Amino acid sequence: MSQPKRILLLDTGNEWGGGTNSMLELLKRLDRQRFAVTCCFYKDYRKGRDGRLLSEELAEIGIPLLLLPTGKQPLWAKLAKELARGILSWSARLKKRAVLAIEMQWRIKPRVAALRTLLEEGGFDLLYMNNQPSSNLEGYLAGEAAGLPVVQHCRIEPTLQLGEAAIVNRVATRIICVSQGVADVLAAQHVAEHRLRVVHNAIDCRVALPAPIKLPPTTQRLVIGTVGQLTARKGVQHLLQALASLKGEGLLVSCLILGEGPQRAELEATAQRLGLGELVGFVGFQPVPLAWVQAMDVCVLCSSKEGLPRVVLEAMLAGKPVVGSDVTGTRELIVNEETGLLYAYADVPALTAALRRLLGDPLLRRAMGEAGRRRVEAGFSIDAYVNGVAQVLAEAAA
Repeated sequence: MSQPKRILLLDTGNEWGGGTNSMLELLKRLDRQRFAVTCCFYKDYRKGRDGRLLSEELAEIGIPLLLLPTGKQPLWAKLAKELARGILSWSARLKKRAVLAIEMQWRIKPRVAALRTLLEEGGFDLLYMNNQPSSNLEGYLAGEAAGLPVVQHCRIEPTLQLGEAAIVNRVATRIICVSQGVADVLAAQHVAEHRLRVVHNAIDCRVALPAPIKLPPTTQRLVIGTVGQLTARKGVQHLLQALASLKGEGLLVSCLILGEGPQRAELEATAQRLGLGELVGFVGFQPVPLAWVQAMDVCVLCSSKEGLPRVVLEAMLAGKPVVGSDVTGTRELIVNEETGLLYAYADVPALTAALRRLLGDPLLRRAMGEAGRRRVEAGFSIDAYVNGVAQVLAEAAA
């Protein structure tokens, strides 16, 4: 029997998210006789504020973890970027190019050297990157310098500069796209289409769902909720505005907001300002979000962009109707008027109307939830996901 292909998995992220969960689901199931994976991260972050470390999760499934130290941004780089942004404020394109050139000097090139040494001394056959091209440039350049095939797993709708697209086209053997929308966006940004392979994110439909979280007995209202990092991209402020509109109409509902992030304090202040303090619960990061989704009557995702959001897969598997912004990835999961409702991103009146409609019609909620469960079970199996990624890795490393 031939030796398994040695793969270095590079992830430059620094906090737990849906991409981390999808990565772990893959690593649990990849055939160890075909692939020997070692993970390389810059930070051993936790699963939420008090959860297990990434290293602990990987050790449990027998995957080695290497941590590459990273230096703090020097003062000259910070000042140079501020100067470039000021001088080139008239051109967003030139401003981005200048900032990237500075990043290349202080951050990317040293990481390229460290990664190249790691790839060569470790005897790896392939570099596999888990994020999106702009955040993995050091991986592309290190893989090229080491003469190895490079596979990118693109898990969110990317935005590439022309120079970044040129590097991707020069180096990438394959780019795994979590949705057709992600592939279309990459192609529109001049990434060669023959490098793109769509392998949808998935969820294990055979695992028993957790019991719903027990909410306080005083909560007699219908429950809506959202799950995700509390960043501007997730659009949670739009959900709060819609909730305030519903309250103004006399429709009081409880809202669960799961997640941590830099916007939490601002969102909590917004909820108080809108008079929603007694209606909204910020419950932080939850290691088993499905237990909370199980307690919702409607799940909401208000993002400005996605890849193929895992939270929507989980909500549909739990039989919950989903209201989602009509953006890349989300629109591939939600069949409008069948498994949930789509609305134009940032259109708060449309979001309010969709919530009002579902909250007022229990039969529609049930029908859409059941249709969503059937859709996930039929089209987004974990086996198809793992087999699709394994096929790309095998072809690239051949």
